[in-house]
Amino acid sequence: MKFFDKLRGEQAPIPARASVRAIVLAWLGCALTIGLLACLQSLTQEQRLIMMAPFGASCGLVFGYPDAPFSQPRSVVGGHCLSAFIGLALLALCGPVWWAMALGVATAVAAMMWLGVMHPPAGATVLSIFLTLPSWKFLLLPTLLGSVLIVLVALAYNNLTRTAAYPKYW
Repeated sequence: MKFFDKLRGEQAPIPARASVRAIVLAWLGCALTIGLLACLQSLTQEQRLIMMAPFGASCGLVFGYPDAPFSQPRSVVGGHCLSAFIGLALLALCGPVWWAMALGVATAVAAMMWLGVMHPPAGATVLSIFLTLPSWKFLLLPTLLGSVLIVLVALAYNNLTRTAAYPKYW
């Protein structure tokens, strides 16, 4: 019975909605960053050079919740790169099998927690690897380059548009 009681939740109040200003600034930051990545992508011959789907969620964090631990530069870059490494290693060792994908996401989450670089969108980086079957180059392009570009835009944008400093820590 205790389990089913937990499913009702703790009846905590729903968090307050962000201000219109914060929503507009997050929207603009996301649009600018994904636009930059997509523009750079369109200038290249290789399809997966700069962009991957988890970067959309990363932008949601760094522009919507820039003060959160998950949004700090070490988490964005470290989380994506660590997850990409784990995904590529398991893909190389086990092949594109369902259980390796599951182990990859679980291992990436545990490793990010252990190393203090938890970035939830990076769990999807592992899935991107198993769905696209890239080479080891994926670790640098798009993972490292894209995550660094997100952080660079966030550093400039968040410090120009907010009174609080970004990042909270490196």
